[in-house]
Amino acid sequence: MNKKIEIYDTTLRDGTQAEDFNLSVEDKVRIAQKLDRLGIDFIEGGWPGANPKDKQFFKEIKNYSLPHSRITAFGSTHMAKHPAHEDPNLNALVEAGTPVITIFGKTWDIHVKDALRISLERNLELIEDSLAWLRSRTDTLFYDAEHFFDGFKANRDYAIATLKRAVKGGAECLVLCDTNGGTMPHEISEMVKAVSRSLGDNICLGIHCHNDAEVAVGNTLLAVGAGVSHVQGTMNGFGERCGNANLCSIIPGLVLKMGYDCSPAEHLHELVSASRFVCEIANLAPNKYQPYVGASAFAHKGGIHVSAVQRNPETYEHIKPELVGNIQRILVSDLSGKSNILAKAKQFGLDLDSTDPVVMDIVAQLKELEAQGFQFEGAEASFELLMRKATGTMRKYFELLGFRVSDQKNREDEPTQAEATVMVRVGGQVEHTAAVGNGPVNALDNAIRKALEKFYPQLREMTLQDYKVRVLAGSPGTEAMVRVLIESRDKHDKWGTVGASFDIIEASWQALVDSIRYKLLKSEKETRDNS
Repeated sequence: MNKKIEIYDTTLRDGTQAEDFNLSVEDKVRIAQKLDRLGIDFIEGGWPGANPKDKQFFKEIKNYSLPHSRITAFGSTHMAKHPAHEDPNLNALVEAGTPVITIFGKTWDIHVKDALRISLERNLELIEDSLAWLRSRTDTLFYDAEHFFDGFKANRDYAIATLKRAVKGGAECLVLCDTNGGTMPHEISEMVKAVSRSLGDNICLGIHCHNDAEVAVGNTLLAVGAGVSHVQGTMNGFGERCGNANLCSIIPGLVLKMGYDCSPAEHLHELVSASRFVCEIANLAPNKYQPYVGASAFAHKGGIHVSAVQRNPETYEHIKPELVGNIQRILVSDLSGKSNILAKAKQFGLDLDSTDPVVMDIVAQLKELEAQGFQFEGAEASFELLMRKATGTMRKYFELLGFRVSDQKNREDEPTQAEATVMVRVGGQVEHTAAVGNGPVNALDNAIRKALEKFYPQLREMTLQDYKVRVLAGSPGTEAMVRVLIESRDKHDKWGTVGASFDIIEASWQALVDSIRYKLLKSEKETRDNS
């Protein structure tokens, strides 16, 4: 049986150094609670000696119960100009009142000489003295050997000497850091093993990798294979420059691929939820292509692939997606064949089999529409409407009789004024309405809603969440075809629709109308299911 691996999350500290990744104190508390539920052993909350926000977090988090995780404060060795007990950074760590403290020190001799501008021996004293002073003032004490692998390659004896002094100072675990993120996988294992030989097998070793060479996850897993038992990383790999080692890939790699035990193994099915929660709190779009937790991680597009996974998912899936809380998705595109269509029909609750001629009609429509500029991978609501029309199961909720949009600008320094008029028929009744808006598309959206809400009040629950326009290759400049993707939502779900035309207003109209029709279809199904 493999040993148990400690998981140490530094999203709230190292992760916040990423560009465009910002968290308030309240955000950090909510993420800490989510990480605790995931089973993370240690949550590094920040550097209390560096900024008021982190200091406030350590105070605030004491008001919350974290049944599993232990909050960790982070800092550095004391400054060379005064002793450890007078150092404001070390005192701030103690005042944070956390059960765990992690400090880092210099390992690479070039940093000692050029950054700190002290002697190599004085740096060793800083490491030992800092840890020794902290040892009696916290329950658990970790030491991060900054730039360890670069330091090891430059001056092996000195790098090992820094670790020995950390052990002498009372560090319980020595974390080897690839701070510049440039160490290659073939180097990691050998250097970790060399450290074990120098210090002995009874010393706990950890790993902290950055991703500048795109190997942080691989380096972390190799380090564990070489004897490391403490793993540091961040959710979704957020971190400075190119990011940190991604715990969303490391944890399933350890558990599902390498057979190691760790506390998040019991909650692995919550990994996707935790990954997306962090993105949501940080107001960042999740990376759909991310392994294990990305929306595309188990998405199948090619007809041959789809046919195979319908028979046996193992043919094109390296794990069962539900193990990490993900799902298999069948995409539709001009690469789609009958297998894709049948899979989507099953998902939409449509009764189709492979011998039904309508299947090939749908395939032909799909290929023709995508040739015109439509794209359904991010607009499955539009594709469901297409399939229901083809199978004769789509109700006609309303009929467009015409619309007009005007956009007027009276003075150069004033905003434009947009107005839309819409005429629709619902049953035997014609409704003719007008509305203004912030631009022609918003005006059109307001007008069609105004016309329909008296017949379908459930449309008041629906909001337009996102609107994207892409200019497609083909005709030059302003003559080009455009594709509009709209994401809408209500209090329960969100869905995507698409339109394509040489006229951006027409493309927007197509996507808007599909969004409304899908909401009405969804409401009808919900009413039927609840009756």
